Amino acid sequence: MIRKARLKDVKDIHRLITHFSKTGQVIPRPLGELYESVREFFVYEVPEKDLIAGACGLHIVWEDLGEIRSLVVSEEYQREGIGADLVRACLEEARELGLSRVFVLTVVPDFFLRLGFRWIEKGELPHKVWADCIRCPKFPDCDEVALIYSLEVEDRG
Repeated sequence: MIRKARLKDVKDIHRLITHFSKTGQVIPRPLGELYESVREFFVYEVPEKDLIAGACGLHIVWEDLGEIRSLVVSEEYQREGIGADLVRACLEEARELGLSRVFVLTVVPDFFLRLGFRWIEKGELPHKVWADCIRCPKFPDCDEVALIYSLEVEDRG
């Protein structure tokens, strides 16, 4: 079941992100930062096991731009569509918020390309995006690529 993250989920989100950051698939996020940004996250909960098996965040960067970040799914739940569903939940929230574009920096571009993202040069993203890069262990030798998703936004004027 995919739902918005709650405070009680933060330690599980941190555990997943820490695990996958060791493989270089996502950047590490301190526990305190996750508590501060918990409202950005969706989680995949396995209710019968009381387990958080996946997470994904939508970070607002600017008035028309968001970022998909920290997409993680436990190995035993991968290849079941959970990651795609988490990304779709973030994209739907982005649409509801009125964002027109959502980007991702990733080492697995094929996954996001299948969801409708398209290639973009990192240099086309606003400088504000690079604030996180300074703290990244991959900086300045980043192996991530940038992809972007264009949203159709309803005029709620």
